[in-house]
Amino acid sequence: MFKFGWGQDIGIDLGTATVIVYVKGQGIVLREPSVVAVDSNTGEVVAVGNEARRMLGRTPGNIVATRPLRDGVISDYTVTEKMLKYFIKKVCGRNLFSPRIMICIPSRVTEVEKKAVIDAATNAGARKVYLIEEPIAAAIGAGIDISKPCGNMVVDIGGGTTDIAVISLGGSVVSTSTKVAGDKFDEYVIKYIKKKYNLIIGERTAEELKQNVGCVYPKMQEVEMEVRGRDLGTGLPTTINISSSEMLEALREPADMIVDAVHSVLEKTPPELAADISDKGIYMTGGGCLIDGLDKLLQERTGINVMIAQDTVSCVALGTGKALDNLDYIDEKVRKQI
Repeated sequence: MFKFGWGQDIGIDLGTATVIVYVKGQGIVLREPSVVAVDSNTGEVVAVGNEARRMLGRTPGNIVATRPLRDGVISDYTVTEKMLKYFIKKVCGRNLFSPRIMICIPSRVTEVEKKAVIDAATNAGARKVYLIEEPIAAAIGAGIDISKPCGNMVVDIGGGTTDIAVISLGGSVVSTSTKVAGDKFDEYVIKYIKKKYNLIIGERTAEELKQNVGCVYPKMQEVEMEVRGRDLGTGLPTTINISSSEMLEALREPADMIVDAVHSVLEKTPPELAADISDKGIYMTGGGCLIDGLDKLLQERTGINVMIAQDTVSCVALGTGKALDNLDYIDEKVRKQI
């Protein structure tokens, strides 16, 4: 079969919690949880995305709903490949031509982890795969001009990793990646409720608690949320009320870890760039930065103005989409080097 023309250019924010797909010329076309339900007997994929997420913690013995990405990297290669194949097919439809794909990766991944992403995307149907660091994509998506010789600091808090980078002249000058992010906040909520109330709650309930009453800085007004779980003593379902002050107690430790990571990057930043950051402020992106009071906590501890970017959840995907405009330039540059 002969192929005429080229496929689409696609940008993918391959997140631990959510996959966001950007198609050149169309914008964001898909936003679904990075969850896959697999039949353990046959290895067949039963559901992907929203449908699979509804199955989390509610599946029969032979069906396992899992997240194939953990801490920002591929933990289950085969399932990730099947998930990518599903999303690419959903976006491209009946298009005969393989797309060029740009995928976001955390700033401190190993060469082995990079190769796993490239191989998974290639086997899922990509004609060519490009990688972009998440903080750089987040900065572009936040509308920062990263090409200028001045320092910009981006703190991108996703589901699996928090990526912190000082960017100048289109590249990272100082960066770090920590595995304390959205999922870790959920873990701390589960641990806190288990320790204080002897109650087991699921990941989805912990996430709802974090989003609705979670905070890392004292709230002006106390709020509460009703939570159902299983009592470890009786083994029966129990309902309790959790307040925002309790959530502050549960979430403060992981929030402090993120603030400490930002502090360590600032300590390693060259003086001229540190002065730029002091003037311009710190930009926060990613769904994790929406936890109430995280910007206030970071501003109080660093003494630098902190801004939350518009459309924080989509920042990385939008930045990847804008970076797609440079694919022809990248290809031309590679051809000249060969």
